[in-house]
Amino acid sequence: MDELTGILVDLFLLFAAARLAGEIFLRLRQPAIVGEVLAGVLIGPHALGLVGVPEGELIHLLGDKQAAEATLDIVFDVVAGLGVIILLFYVGLETRLDDLAQVWRRASAVGVLGILFPFAFGFAFIWATGHSNLESAFVATALVATSVGITARVLSEMGAIRSQEARIILGAAVLDDILSLLLLAVVKGFAGDDLDASEVGFTALAAIVFVAFAALVGTRVVRRYSIHFERLRLRNAPLLVAIGVMLGFSALAGVVGLAAIVGAFLAGMMLAEAEERYNLEQQALPLYELLVPFFFVITGARVEIDAFTDLEVLGIALAVTSLAILGKVLGGSMAMLGAGRSSALLVGVGMVPRGEVGLVAASIGAGIGAISSDIFSVVVFMSIATTLIAPPLLQMLLRGRYPQPRQEPTVLEGGGLPDL
Repeated sequence: MDELTGILVDLFLLFAAARLAGEIFLRLRQPAIVGEVLAGVLIGPHALGLVGVPEGELIHLLGDKQAAEATLDIVFDVVAGLGVIILLFYVGLETRLDDLAQVWRRASAVGVLGILFPFAFGFAFIWATGHSNLESAFVATALVATSVGITARVLSEMGAIRSQEARIILGAAVLDDILSLLLLAVVKGFAGDDLDASEVGFTALAAIVFVAFAALVGTRVVRRYSIHFERLRLRNAPLLVAIGVMLGFSALAGVVGLAAIVGAFLAGMMLAEAEERYNLEQQALPLYELLVPFFFVITGARVEIDAFTDLEVLGIALAVTSLAILGKVLGGSMAMLGAGRSSALLVGVGMVPRGEVGLVAASIGAGIGAISSDIFSVVVFMSIATTLIAPPLLQMLLRGRYPQPRQEPTVLEGGGLPDL
């Protein structure tokens, strides 16, 4: 079959496996995303090899197998990226600026302490096992950022996306992204002996200005001036404009060095201020159901199982994962003192997933030769393990606290999302 057909077959298998596994896990009263990630592990190129393995036509077109594998990775990255962008855009549509403003002190404390503790724990442990300061710094940096898409999906499934704890987690995750970006720039600079303080400062300023403009100026402009998308002659004009804003802000976030999901979240939060509202959640629901599962199943397909056959590496990976969880839970819980034990624990656990975010620092470190293949495998294990561990814990903490969304063919009243 030709190269396009081969890619379409892979996407079909990924989608079908994700939805089937999600259905099974929901029937077992477990989060759907756990099933989706495990399905990706099972059918991925490092297990059964049903997806992610280039066929003859693609190899012939690109010249060699390595180039074909890289091309497939790019396709998967784009599809998965669109999935998580849509997810955070939805979350933004259900988040008002006033809601975040009410919790900004807590969110800031959660974000800062949620970076300090994991970084200190990770650096100290890797250094104590005989690795260099540079390797220790890269591992510690990989431990600091939160993959908020995973937590947001569980909060949506459990009907808690509008809770105070959810707003604190989302606000802290945006701050996390900015601080971890700067920390990575500093560590990378030390690795190359070319740390440029002015470049780091400019990056920080650009990121802060972007977030401030979207959150403070953009939301107020939309709130004050009616946007009247319905006057456009395009079919489904409100949805088309919303998608354009989402993609534009996602791209701008990437330009200033932030994760694209931050831009998507801010775009949704801006449009949530419009008086018309246009029921964008319902209009975009088919896109959500199509693309979001790809993010989680493709994350699972990245897992290299063979990397953990070395017991020493596995032991270090388990220790680093434990410290990654402890650091976020401890930091989040300390920042939530006085809010109640259940809320403190919920916020701490909500900050645990690293997902794809933790892999960025490790990939950069491996690319410049600053970390070994074993340490890279350790970070991969930690990122995947925290992705799998957090959802069931969040579900246990949330069960019974909020009304569960009903499974319906259309969006729920009030904009809630159905279980996927």
